Amino acid sequence: MMGQYFIFFLLALLAEIVGTISGFGSSILFVPLASLVLDFKIVLGITAVFHVFSNLSKIYLFQTGIDKKIALKLGIPAVLFVTFGAWLTNYIPQKEIEMGMNIIIFILALYLMTGHHKGLKETNTNLYLGGTISGFLAGLIGTGGAIRGITLAAFNLEKDAFIATSAIIDMGVDLSRAGVYIASGYFHQEHIVLIPFLIVISIAGSYLGKRILQYIPEKTFQYIVLGVILLTSLLQAVKYFFLK
Repeated sequence: MMGQYFIFFLLALLAEIVGTISGFGSSILFVPLASLVLDFKIVLGITAVFHVFSNLSKIYLFQTGIDKKIALKLGIPAVLFVTFGAWLTNYIPQKEIEMGMNIIIFILALYLMTGHHKGLKETNTNLYLGGTISGFLAGLIGTGGAIRGITLAAFNLEKDAFIATSAIIDMGVDLSRAGVYIASGYFHQEHIVLIPFLIVISIAGSYLGKRILQYIPEKTFQYIVLGVILLTSLLQAVKYFFLK
């Protein structure tokens, strides 16, 4: 068990660094990777708690870049629908939903990487829709950051603004779903001892991610964002076909 948690902490640190650089948050890599070590529903519960500290770290480190208007328009529907998605985890098979979502995200990421993403307009409708879908998926499968990131990418925010705005939205999402997961028994009493380690990892990973980000050009950063989506989708596909 100790070996499991050691690997778990290493994955959490890696996911936190990459999540900070990409602006999607740590769950986009943490959920598929940690699910290889621990039960999926346990991962959901721990991720929600871990992500609260993760987002607090990012909000502190990138606070001057928050776009409040976008945060409200994208964040309110995300918070409303994350509770519904989290509630459905008790009734809908996870593996099929995970696979379907990752196929969609993989196609979207490839499309954006080609540069033909002009069709996604900077409109309130896209913010509301992106918030609804990302919140629902965050509750249902543990990560909705990719959809939120794709939506934010259409607004061409600078690195700090992208990360800070995404983090404050994710904060509301994680607080909401954490309550549902805990009530559903996904976060056990034995996992409370993990919280101090997760706090340290979230701070260290966010700080390292910010330092690395200082040396990454804007264009390269955009490709990293899309690359993280593709990598996550591939990891989930491998897990679905070979480890089920």
